[in-house]
Amino acid sequence: MERYDESTNVTIKSIIINVILSIIKVIAGIVGNSSAMIADGIHSASDIVTSLGVLIGNFISKKPHDKEHNYGHERAETLMAFVLSLVLIVVGFEIGFNSLKLLFNLEKVKTPTILPLIIGFVSIIFKEYQYYITIKVANKINSPSLKADAWHHRSDSLSTVGALIGIAGSMLGFKILDPIAGTLVSLFVLKVGLDILKISANELMDYSIEKEDEQKLINLALNTNGVYNVKSLKSRRHGAMAYVDLIICVDSEISVYEGHEIAHNVEEKIIREIEKIKGVTVHVEPRNNNCKICKSNKKNIDF
Repeated sequence: MERYDESTNVTIKSIIINVILSIIKVIAGIVGNSSAMIADGIHSASDIVTSLGVLIGNFISKKPHDKEHNYGHERAETLMAFVLSLVLIVVGFEIGFNSLKLLFNLEKVKTPTILPLIIGFVSIIFKEYQYYITIKVANKINSPSLKADAWHHRSDSLSTVGALIGIAGSMLGFKILDPIAGTLVSLFVLKVGLDILKISANELMDYSIEKEDEQKLINLALNTNGVYNVKSLKSRRHGAMAYVDLIICVDSEISVYEGHEIAHNVEEKIIREIEKIKGVTVHVEPRNNNCKICKSNKKNIDF
């Protein structure tokens, strides 16, 4: 439950900051005659929506398993990351589309005052702070939705950088800098959105755990007393957690009870040593004398 509390706390903090920044940016854009800052304020408001999505994902994910969801609700985090990636892609297209429109209509780019420039610098500081505290917690608790939200904060920061370049360029007489900077920012936001979309889509399709974790898991099983071989390993992500299915080979002469105890020891060791593993199912097969690995007593993986 603690991981969800950490995620909720940092998300609520982000929502409060975004509400304040959105209001200040829009007011500064109107008073300071900057359409770029008004658009940036609306972009900041979109962060509020995605952060609310993270809160909803946390609320669903921490619910215990039930009859309809035997494996729990952790995948709600991945589903929310998928939705947030789509929001990032839409935001990226919107920034790019608006920038390209201005690129061919430079007469519509107004000359702003210094107020939006000051507010923009302040906004970047706060957005980078939001990114830092959010990605730190996201990596700590391995939350896909929180990682997506962190990158949305970073995209807002980059959007503001583009707005500042445009504002400064307009003030100096180089109006074309505004749409060019906006277009480059949109490409970065799109890339981040597509990367998160790919990761979350893979997890929704039972993407396996990292190769390093698989190897660590295999070594833990092989180093358990009574295990001769790991015949098969399958894993699937479930939000921030993962489930593992193993087939191990044991001495064909031992009792069912002894085989069960070996399997139980493998399960306990894996769950204890690898934090992200939520459940392990171990199937026991008798040592095969026709198997070169089992016959030689050399512990290895046979698939």
